[in-house]
Amino acid sequence: MRLVVSLALCLMVGGLARAEVSPFPRPQAMVAAANPAAVEAGLKVLRRGGSALDAAVAVQLTQGLVEPQSSGRGGAFLTWYDPKTHSVTTYDGRETAPAGATKDQFLHADGKPMSYGEAVLSGRSAGTPGAIAMLRMAHKDHGKLAWASLFTDTEQLAEDGFLVGPRLIHTLASPMAPQNKAPDVIAYFKAADGSPLKAGDHIKNPAYAATLRRIAVEGPDAILKGKIADDIVARLAQDPIPGTMTAADLAAYRPHKSAALCRPYRIWTVCVPPPPAGGTATLIGLGLLETTDIDKRGPADPVAWYELAQAERLMYADDLRYVADPAFVKVPVDGLLDPAYLAGRAKLIGDHAGPAPEPGHPAGAPTYGPDATREPGGTSSFVVVDRWGEVVAMTTTVESVFGDGRMVDGFFLNNQLTDFSFAPDNKDGTPAANAVGPGKRPRSSMSPAIILDKDGRFVAAIGSPGGLAIPAFVLKGIVGVLDWKLTMQEAVALPNLVALGDNYISEPAKFAPGVVDGLAARGVVLHSGYGVEDSGLHGVIARADGLEGGADPRREGVARGCCAP
Repeated sequence: MRLVVSLALCLMVGGLARAEVSPFPRPQAMVAAANPAAVEAGLKVLRRGGSALDAAVAVQLTQGLVEPQSSGRGGAFLTWYDPKTHSVTTYDGRETAPAGATKDQFLHADGKPMSYGEAVLSGRSAGTPGAIAMLRMAHKDHGKLAWASLFTDTEQLAEDGFLVGPRLIHTLASPMAPQNKAPDVIAYFKAADGSPLKAGDHIKNPAYAATLRRIAVEGPDAILKGKIADDIVARLAQDPIPGTMTAADLAAYRPHKSAALCRPYRIWTVCVPPPPAGGTATLIGLGLLETTDIDKRGPADPVAWYELAQAERLMYADDLRYVADPAFVKVPVDGLLDPAYLAGRAKLIGDHAGPAPEPGHPAGAPTYGPDATREPGGTSSFVVVDRWGEVVAMTTTVESVFGDGRMVDGFFLNNQLTDFSFAPDNKDGTPAANAVGPGKRPRSSMSPAIILDKDGRFVAAIGSPGGLAIPAFVLKGIVGVLDWKLTMQEAVALPNLVALGDNYISEPAKFAPGVVDGLAARGVVLHSGYGVEDSGLHGVIARADGLEGGADPRREGVARGCCAP
């Protein structure tokens, strides 16, 4: 274990290459994730004969320990590929609002929305945690190793202590994260002598180890029922602004399983989680781009980036108006993804950026009011491929960094309910599709994608954190590997560009010469800065001789392979 931890620190601090790919022949199994310790946890499972799903459990458990700003006992969406049937299945572990939730719970008495800081630190921001229940459901379907055997290494790491990486320190220093002033965050991230943590320090979390031991034996009931559930309810009932979560809310939680939402993109098929996940947005963006010539251009061409930016603006306009929990509102997925509708919307791309586009009117769309969701990032995404060709693409979140800032039994609670619209109704009374409701899942931007060829064979998998920016990040990665024929590492390292309304948030210094000026000439003026979190793209692509991975250089992850077929 100490060897693993030392390797993790070397990779995080030493600045080694982000993607580690074995020399020819390429590896036959692979893990790409945001922390080296989590990657090694997944590889250990694969080496002892575990499936991609087994490894995904180990990756999630370890990330919840070593990157608590992004992972933990929150929610997740998982996309799974079966090489035998060429089918793709999705598992929905999105949190739900408690029975006592109300559509105006993030409004003050005068009807004005709370500030984001007030809402996120309140007891009202947490939903029922769903990631473990979802993983247990998927493990029963696709696991090869015993559930309890997947917990041992992370338990030991929590007991012995893990090395703090620079990204965690950077997050703790961010003035934009209200959680950094929360008492539980301050108490946990403190060196033994009371001084601030620094990269390379050790943190031990025996409470997390104890929680894992319970989950290993009891499954999701360990946190949805009994002592830990009671601890969650009690912590959320405390000031400031107590919540309404009850033991009954936790006990009633159920994950969902469904066929993936799949659509063609040129000669491939892209599969993503359906609503309330962000997969619909990603498919809208691809459907718009299919009408352009972006595939005949490349990353040094400003026209290609212009087309990507305008497709994103149209994508977000529709996604933020119409997508929400389909168990509560009608989501016109078929209308939004209809090729004729998308071709009509794509005509708005033009040659020069105009005003922020309005939502379209796809077939079957109800009348919804504008959305007022505030969705920052506290999320992570990873991909696992095993020796049998089974694939997991999973995006996991506590919503904002360190969730709601409240710690229970070694983990931070999520603040997922702030992914609902803060203003539930328009001025004319028209409801927002993503308004708060009891038992409702908030809309998510998470979009772990699996790409197949015309014969249903695995081509690639990719996903990213980033809050509202996730569909834009994933869209860029898919364009990079499919249209621009880049390696996975080159694709995830491309400059980011998130175009939402009249805002073009990007990394101007990372573009090829002439791109920024070329975009400005078309009315696209780039601005820097994403807030607390930017992309964390991780992906794997199949080549003729094995697997190739990529890990976003903006984080401290790696893509590593192993295992004979």
